[in-house]
Amino acid sequence: MIRNSHTAVLERNVTFTDVLVTEPYEVAWSSEARVFVRALDLCGHIEASAEISPDGLFWMPEGTPPVTLAHAGLLSFPLRDYGHWLRVVLRVTGETPSARVIVYVALKE
Repeated sequence: MIRNSHTAVLERNVTFTDVLVTEPYEVAWSSEARVFVRALDLCGHIEASAEISPDGLFWMPEGTPPVTLAHAGLLSFPLRDYGHWLRVVLRVTGETPSARVIVYVALKE
């Protein structure tokens, strides 16, 4: 059996100085996901986590501990049993916080 997979770019070359919440993505067909955050420019630290929703309107933390990144580069974390909708929350902190990122979600059934 061949598994279905799909990679979605949720944000591309977005610069933020506090909190970035990606657009919601409907993931009900998939059984596992991996979030990738590529920090193209980073001044400070990024903390990345996921939020889930039954309808794409009301959100709660997914439960996986946040992942951090202290320099430009790539971070990633896996997700399972997340329900129907998914979005990624990024927080940048530091003396003069700023980050430019690309956010992907890779899905498989």
